[in-house]
Amino acid sequence: MASLPSVVVGNTLKLENDFKKNTVTSLPFEKKNHSPVNSDKALEPFNLELREALSLIKGGGEKVESASYIPLLQECIKKNSVSEAKAIHGHIIKMGIHEDLFLMTFVVNVYAKCGTMGSARKVFDYLPKRNVVTWTSLMSGYVQNAQPEVGISVFQEMLEAGGFPTNYTLGVAFHACSLLGHFELGKQIHAYVVKYEIGDDTSIGNALCSLYSKSGNLDSAVKAFQMISDKNVISWTTAISACGDNGDSAMGLSLFVEMLCADVEPNEFTLTSVISLCCIMQALKVGSQIHSLSIKLGYGLNLRVTNSIMYLYLKNGWIIEAKKLFDGMETISLVTWNAMIAGLAQMMDLTEDGMAAHSSGFEALNTYLRLHQSGMKPDLFTFSSVLTVCSSLVALEQGEQIHAQVIKSGFLSDVVVGTALVNMYNKCGSIDRASKAFVEMSTRTLISWTSMITAFAQHGYSKQALQLFEDMRFVGVRPNKVTFVGVFSACSHAGLVDEALAYFDMMKKEYKIKPVMDHYACLIDMFVRLGRIDEAFDFIKKMDFEPNDFIWSLLIAGCRSHGKLELGFYAAEQLLNLNPKNSEAYFLLLNMYLSAERWKDVSRVRKLMKDEKIGKLKDWSWISIRDKVHSFRTGDRLNPPYENIDNFLSDLHDKASTMGFELQTTLELRNEEDDEATFPRGRHSEKLAVAFGLLSTPSAAPIRVIKSISMCRDCHSFMKFISQLTSRKILIRDSKRLHKFVNGHCSCGDFGSLV
Repeated sequence: MASLPSVVVGNTLKLENDFKKNTVTSLPFEKKNHSPVNSDKALEPFNLELREALSLIKGGGEKVESASYIPLLQECIKKNSVSEAKAIHGHIIKMGIHEDLFLMTFVVNVYAKCGTMGSARKVFDYLPKRNVVTWTSLMSGYVQNAQPEVGISVFQEMLEAGGFPTNYTLGVAFHACSLLGHFELGKQIHAYVVKYEIGDDTSIGNALCSLYSKSGNLDSAVKAFQMISDKNVISWTTAISACGDNGDSAMGLSLFVEMLCADVEPNEFTLTSVISLCCIMQALKVGSQIHSLSIKLGYGLNLRVTNSIMYLYLKNGWIIEAKKLFDGMETISLVTWNAMIAGLAQMMDLTEDGMAAHSSGFEALNTYLRLHQSGMKPDLFTFSSVLTVCSSLVALEQGEQIHAQVIKSGFLSDVVVGTALVNMYNKCGSIDRASKAFVEMSTRTLISWTSMITAFAQHGYSKQALQLFEDMRFVGVRPNKVTFVGVFSACSHAGLVDEALAYFDMMKKEYKIKPVMDHYACLIDMFVRLGRIDEAFDFIKKMDFEPNDFIWSLLIAGCRSHGKLELGFYAAEQLLNLNPKNSEAYFLLLNMYLSAERWKDVSRVRKLMKDEKIGKLKDWSWISIRDKVHSFRTGDRLNPPYENIDNFLSDLHDKASTMGFELQTTLELRNEEDDEATFPRGRHSEKLAVAFGLLSTPSAAPIRVIKSISMCRDCHSFMKFISQLTSRKILIRDSKRLHKFVNGHCSCGDFGSLV
């Protein structure tokens, strides 16, 4: 959710009698790291205008008005000038009015706003007397300078000294509790509020709403909001943000409607919060209406609002509208560039159309290129997003170029970027480079360790994966449930049943991690690989939940491979019940019935396909060569420049046949109502893409292909022969896993041939 501007940070602290009426923000103060040397140029000659102003404040026998210093001190806050503040402070002492409480409280406030809390505390300690405004000035100074624990300590000092807090003081105390996560202390202060019946105060209500929101208690946050008698825009925005932060986006949108009905005009922070709710709910129509409202209210060119709307459009597939917003911006900040790249990257995961996902990925890379050409320097978020895109596209060359830019930009030591590099090299099939990137990381998080363990497991390096897991435990990093997915995957690849079950017990007993679907999937995968189908089905019975479609797919593959047809039919029917729109599952089941010559079941499944309007499988494959994407579909008629592929592919089949390859009839469906559903023998999309890659790249270059559905047994076997025949590395990422074919072997351990 968007953060709000802090009244305490943004405005000069009022010292008049109506001080307690001021509202206090309920969301975080801005953190300031002000240095006297860097911020105010202390070594430069003193400002001549200030010298002249101070000379006008006469000494001697004339009475000096303390109010004369206030405009000068306010200028110090505006310019963030500690040196000028100290000069004015010295002049005050020289004039002998340093015991004036009103003036010295303002000096405390100036030092706090300029980030020098040591000076603020020193002035405070030398005051002969103090009032609540003085205490609050010091307290809020510590909070806004990222020392909330000291702020709470000052609050306690004030209470012990007999000070009576104003509503503003209580708001600052609540905010400090929020920052520290001291929610019990916040509740104690709330009891004080209840005792004196001041919960309807705007500043207190805002702060309480924020406190309870951050503690995860949405009901109490909403009650605090409802208690406010005079709700301002900060009140509404805080409540709306609380709903989003605590998983009730619908309530947040409802509150926004109430806000508009109450004639409270939203500000930029309200709008960004509400648009964030629309993103969560994928409420595109509501979001577009809020876009129109933002333009009407004068926020059409506001960077925060535009970034949020652009991200909403990207997340919902409105790429053209998002690009219009992006291209129409007068100035593009790095945050905007990052939002565009991250949004396009997320589109790759959200879209069900493989071609559209691929297109979004390359659009993200082009956007990054435009950023680079603009002269603006990317940050760690940019690199992390664009490396994720390279991972999804299996775009190793582009990933290597970005790696070089990471080194040049000095972000190589950042753990987020380092982990993204590990993932990129892993998913692009370069396990050696992934390992090198991991070793070169100066610091490693749990995510870094888990990424490398998973990478080793996916590439079939089970021994290295398990050794790295033990190394991680040795250095004191506690594994999580994702780490154990990598561990079980490594055991599955190597067939280490005893080790896998031992790690399963360790996870539950030593680390108190409750097994999730992915853990069971890895263990079932292990039993299936070993042909222990009955044990795999028995393991399902131990699960606390129903198997997902991936687990049923594993069982189907195992049953087909090991001749357990009845169990395979059962698993396939369960898969269809779970996902009745899964076209790949229908074709798989239909092919199984065809192979077994169970014609009644063939007719039944075909009728189901007709009733569910299941069309032909959308089998697409893509290969990127010299920054251009080439796509292939099963059964395509090949025109220039692809007309040579057929002859070349036939030649490859002939050569592979001499080495023992036999063309298999997988998913050859002759549907009398749709001849196009028939998959041509030997011309599945990945074969066309690989053949084109072999024709179009240097003899030593690896081939990288992305496929929209899972590989069939025929293609998997063919690729093994071709990798050996051509001495090429062939990487194919299908809808299930990454296959790396090298010298006649696949990294999946030939499990792909079971499908």
